[in-house]
Amino acid sequence: MSAARRSSPKKIWKPGDLRLLVVGIVFVLVWGGIGFRLFDLQGNQAVALATVGFDQRISEQTIAAARGTIYDRDGVEIALTIDGWNVVVDPMMLDDTVAAATVLAPFADVSFEELVTELSEGQAKESRYAEIAMRVNTAHKEAVEAAVAEYNAGVDKKDRLTGVFYRKQPLRVYPAGSVAAQVIGLTAYDTNAGIEGLELTFNSELEGEPGRLIVERDPSGRVIPQGQVIVEPAVAGSDIVTTIDREIQFAAEQGLRRAIQTTGAHSGAVVVLDPDTGAILAMASAPGFDLNDRSEASPAVLRNRAVSDMYEPGSTLKVLTVAAALEEGIVSADTMIDTPHTIEIGDFTYSDHGSNPPQMTVRDVVAKSSNIGTIHIEQMLGKERHYDYLTKFGLGRQAGLDVEGERHGTLPPTSQWTATSGSSIAIGYAVHTTALQMAALYAAIANDGVWTEPYLVDQIIQPDGKKIRTAPRAHRVLSPETATTVRSMLGRVIEEGTGSRAALTDYTAGGKTGTTDKFDVERGVYSDDTYASFIGMAPLDDPRVVVAIVLDTPHGQLADGTSLSLGGASAAPVFAEVAQNALHQLGVAPDRD
Repeated sequence: MSAARRSSPKKIWKPGDLRLLVVGIVFVLVWGGIGFRLFDLQGNQAVALATVGFDQRISEQTIAAARGTIYDRDGVEIALTIDGWNVVVDPMMLDDTVAAATVLAPFADVSFEELVTELSEGQAKESRYAEIAMRVNTAHKEAVEAAVAEYNAGVDKKDRLTGVFYRKQPLRVYPAGSVAAQVIGLTAYDTNAGIEGLELTFNSELEGEPGRLIVERDPSGRVIPQGQVIVEPAVAGSDIVTTIDREIQFAAEQGLRRAIQTTGAHSGAVVVLDPDTGAILAMASAPGFDLNDRSEASPAVLRNRAVSDMYEPGSTLKVLTVAAALEEGIVSADTMIDTPHTIEIGDFTYSDHGSNPPQMTVRDVVAKSSNIGTIHIEQMLGKERHYDYLTKFGLGRQAGLDVEGERHGTLPPTSQWTATSGSSIAIGYAVHTTALQMAALYAAIANDGVWTEPYLVDQIIQPDGKKIRTAPRAHRVLSPETATTVRSMLGRVIEEGTGSRAALTDYTAGGKTGTTDKFDVERGVYSDDTYASFIGMAPLDDPRVVVAIVLDTPHGQLADGTSLSLGGASAAPVFAEVAQNALHQLGVAPDRD
């Protein structure tokens, strides 16, 4: 009997099974990872990734807001925005940079040599964009187009100038050119934002709010027809209506320019106010410049000298001392005042110009511009009351409601006054003012004793048509009776006193001359140079305008030998010219035979 055979155990794993298992596990892990990743991307990160994808397809462009227009008081545009253009060149499309520069240089913002360099360097850097002229008007753009067309017409097709394009940009223009240039101001060349004058002061109102255009594009940059388009319209800027009368402004600038040419003065300023409202009808500075020609826009000519240049007002401030004493009942127009030729106060000796009698009435003190008489009146008034009226009349603080660059002037408190401060301030020294501050002071006298804050902007017209009107502050400083008395004294200054050259042909007028020695800061003494000024009003019974003129360092002589350094010789005639023109422009009936 044969022995029973035991069977060998059956092998569960074949040699290739392990490899198969490992591969299977790897596949499971890979697909599991992929599944997890898909779940993570489509679940947890779906919103974020969709946003990223959308952002990659989105193209956003800024829609520029239309800058508001600035008008004069009659609604005539004095600053507005029109369509402008940037002339752009693609250097990579040029075959000959020198030939291109020859055609384009007359219209470019840089010289021929600089343009050749710019275009050649653009090619070397493979740049596709070079701006050669920024914010030019349509006529300028058409001239470039004509020059390119003329060049191309004379060469073979392969040599034609290509790659010149035009990108629309808003252009700020000023139709009146140099008229009221320092008042209106400028906008930045690249951003069109205000940088000077009213353009700066009211920039937030004028510039509006830019909009946005959002579109979906494919990878090649083409707009996806069914893609999302979002338009957020720009909000136009508000319009500004000023108080400036262009005709009066022009007359003021012409009169000032002639005075500077005649007297050789370094500079000057003129202010014309409506005393009833405080509206600034004109504000001229010289030297000036054309707002459309920035090549002349140096810091010196950009200054609005009527508000930025401070000076010691001299005799024009004497009227305040006298008016305060009259208002306080300390003197009357006929009160006799001692007027010796000199008077010593502290360690300083004051004197009068020319010869005056030993006593004068208050009205004669004003007419003859007596330093000694005015000092005696100030001593009767006292420094505390004197200072109180100086501040009530607006000295030591800004006069204007909305005038860019205005300075406060200087008026020290009485605690800092020396033994001579009151006397010096009474005759217009030891205090600094601006032409606008002095015009406002005289406007209070013209307006029956009510000081009114001067202002340049009458109203702001918002895009929806809503109007925001200016409401200047006002307060009484003199009684109507005192103001009337002072006006009659100022009338005598022109009729019988130092201001005879300020007489108007058709109207009665009153005012005061001022001649102030200039302080030499380097030497620490007063020099022979002067500030010459005149401030007046007309017609005298019911003044419609107040005109202030200040000339810096006039010199020379009139035919009769009178020195032009004096306010009565150089500034007074400007008052007569400007006031006469202003009253005619306002339609005021003559009150003089």
